[in-house]
Amino acid sequence: MALYFGKKREYGSEQPYILGPLKLRLPSIHYGMEFPDWIQGAILCVVPMSITAIMMDSLGIPFELAIAFVIINNFLYLLHTHFGDPSIAGWITAGIPLYVSFLAGFPEGDARIQALIALQLMVAFIFLFMGLFKGADTLVKKVPVSLKAGILLGAGMAAVYGQFAEGGRVWSMPITILTGAALGFFMMFSKTAAPLREKYGFFRYIAQFGIAVPFFIAYMFGIMIGEVTPPRIDWSFVSLPLGEIFATYSIFAVGMPPVEYFVQAFPLALAAYIIAFGDILVVNSLLKNADEVRKDEKLVFSPNRNSIICSIRNFFMGSFMPFLGLCGPQWTGGQVLVLNRYMHNSREQVDSYWGGATGLFWGMSIALMIGPIVTLFQPGVNIGMTLTMLIQGYICGYLAMTMLKTEGNLQKGIAAITGAVLASKGASWGLGVGIVLFLLLERNWVNLGRG
Repeated sequence: MALYFGKKREYGSEQPYILGPLKLRLPSIHYGMEFPDWIQGAILCVVPMSITAIMMDSLGIPFELAIAFVIINNFLYLLHTHFGDPSIAGWITAGIPLYVSFLAGFPEGDARIQALIALQLMVAFIFLFMGLFKGADTLVKKVPVSLKAGILLGAGMAAVYGQFAEGGRVWSMPITILTGAALGFFMMFSKTAAPLREKYGFFRYIAQFGIAVPFFIAYMFGIMIGEVTPPRIDWSFVSLPLGEIFATYSIFAVGMPPVEYFVQAFPLALAAYIIAFGDILVVNSLLKNADEVRKDEKLVFSPNRNSIICSIRNFFMGSFMPFLGLCGPQWTGGQVLVLNRYMHNSREQVDSYWGGATGLFWGMSIALMIGPIVTLFQPGVNIGMTLTMLIQGYICGYLAMTMLKTEGNLQKGIAAITGAVLASKGASWGLGVGIVLFLLLERNWVNLGRG
């Protein structure tokens, strides 16, 4: 149980905080330590590690520095949960293939780093603009249901398709990954798991660790059958050579990108925001669902606050250590893990959402600095990434269906086509097709303006 600064939370209200509108919450003062989420985060450190391979291939960054980029980026996630934003933040994941393709058009070395800096700073500016001028809140409230659901469907389909397509991660170790996916989906979403949690204390204890246990079982199984290479343990701590990073990859080392780099990056930055907007829709829906289940605590999500913090993260990383995954509003897999444990337990068992939301990243970030943990899980990066992407696809799909449940066939058809185009041709095409269909089909131009 947490020791609160002042009075405890009243039933149905927000968790206590300080500094007024900043809503700062401190560990052991405004929320308690949820160690199952710390452990889950430590095991899932394999997920952020997976981007190091792409950074090494695309940017030529050695692993020793790439893992430092990941660690710093991970600690920045805590800005959200410490300053009143309940989102479990992450990358703008679905756009990574687009970013890699964009960077391939620039010469290797400083020019490519400058191109990534230009892209990330443009994304930071868009987030800041949308946050300061309340564009994010407006989009969430005003965008038609058919477009919202279409974006979610497209993001979900793209997440799943990327794993099963030719050359996708599933085929790198199919038996291992599909075993982990089956176990993870069973524990998190099956009708059988819920009564098992209620009936058996052991199963309830295991289930609270989310996909960490299915990942670990699949990883060990993969080593046994020879699909996964046994790890080579390094017993040192992971170093953070910040001086070398700043002197080699920061904007102060490679210089401000030329204006034409920003011009070239702008369309992709818009596409990245469109993808991120889908994540904003997801977290908004997930947190509303949690409020309906846990009525003792009020979770307040502000898209504007989320956008401003995303902007700060992107400005920082883009200036000092440009990050290929960019800094997005939500990690769907992590969001579901924390919410599942929060919603399936009473206040006596999990006092507040914020303990788990912060604990996941404290555990993950600290684990990324411990050499034996990093090297132990390094061969399983494809398993962790695939599990999170499949969960993201599942959640996006069912939330889109929920949005469309009370809508007519017209909206459902628009959402289906929008999602299919987005998944196959990218965010810009998907949104463009969705807007055109909305204007042509849903708007009544004959009666427009009559009143």
